[in-house]
Amino acid sequence: MRKIIHIDMDAFYASVEQRDNPELRGKPVAVGGAGRRGVVASASYEARRYGVRSAMPGITAQRLCPEIIFVKSHFETYREASRQIRDIFLEYTDLVEPLSLDEAYLDVTEAKIGPPSATLIAEEIRRRIFETTGLTASAGVSFNKFLAKVASDINKPNGIKVITPEEASAFLDALPVEKFHGIGKVTAERMRKMGVATGADLKKWSEIELVQRFGKAGRHYFRIVRADDERPVDPRRIRKSIGAERTFDEDLSDLAIMKEKLAYLAGIVHEYMAKTDNFGRTVTVKIKMADFRQITRSKSFGGEVKLLADLVAATHELLDHNREEIDSVRLLGVAISNLEKEHSGEGIQLKLPFE
Repeated sequence: MRKIIHIDMDAFYASVEQRDNPELRGKPVAVGGAGRRGVVASASYEARRYGVRSAMPGITAQRLCPEIIFVKSHFETYREASRQIRDIFLEYTDLVEPLSLDEAYLDVTEAKIGPPSATLIAEEIRRRIFETTGLTASAGVSFNKFLAKVASDINKPNGIKVITPEEASAFLDALPVEKFHGIGKVTAERMRKMGVATGADLKKWSEIELVQRFGKAGRHYFRIVRADDERPVDPRRIRKSIGAERTFDEDLSDLAIMKEKLAYLAGIVHEYMAKTDNFGRTVTVKIKMADFRQITRSKSFGGEVKLLADLVAATHELLDHNREEIDSVRLLGVAISNLEKEHSGEGIQLKLPFE
């Protein structure tokens, strides 16, 4: 049986800014841009108490927390802290799968150093991260990646949660469906309308029924609620593309509103590229009309698109150049590919916060 640890830094960017700027400590801080075009990349826990979250439009964050302090990002500083943290991980195991600058899976089934207990290793790693960087981390420990990921969020910030094989079934039965990693807010709402509020409720549905309701994702839901996750920790896994899309409750027909939505989606994609230090050269816009006709248009650059303004401009240009084909729009998407660190792997579809 595997011993898996998921380490997730606490409000990473914002915590680095508070560490390096004592006047920000104890105050609601957002890393990112203010206003309608800005996007929150990271929010301190003081800001989160007001409902501010990463990937939220800056104008929404300001409405929720008028006292919020916006600071510019310093990605080289974040990357340096991430390198220090990664070096600590690699002392314990070579099986480290980074998900971004601030989180990773570790397989310590056969750890190179440290105690034989995965829980004690996780505690030791958290202590060393704090001593080295001055930053806190939360950890989830279990026998598969899904449970470790869910567990790391239970006692945040600066906490640890262990889920043993004996505890897994009861833990999942009691877990609200929106707490399942991989079940977003919209899907959770659909499930609740079906009478599915917890893992125990989800477990009552057969695999066939879940596939009928949710497509191939239904098979995934059927497995994870039974703690069935055989995915290995893969240190070579790197994405081929990064994308975000949103289906709107009401169709869009105003070009300015479409551009506003594209800017928001571009902000989500850019935030993830910056977080993973992995930028791409090809920008793609996906447009689905009210009658379900769909077009995708792309533009490639000679180098990586590293500035949010350039990414937004590319999406607007693609929209403008194809305006004659577009009427009422029910879905917009933004993706970037030809990534700097492209390797064998699949694209990632980012989850969006819905208000």
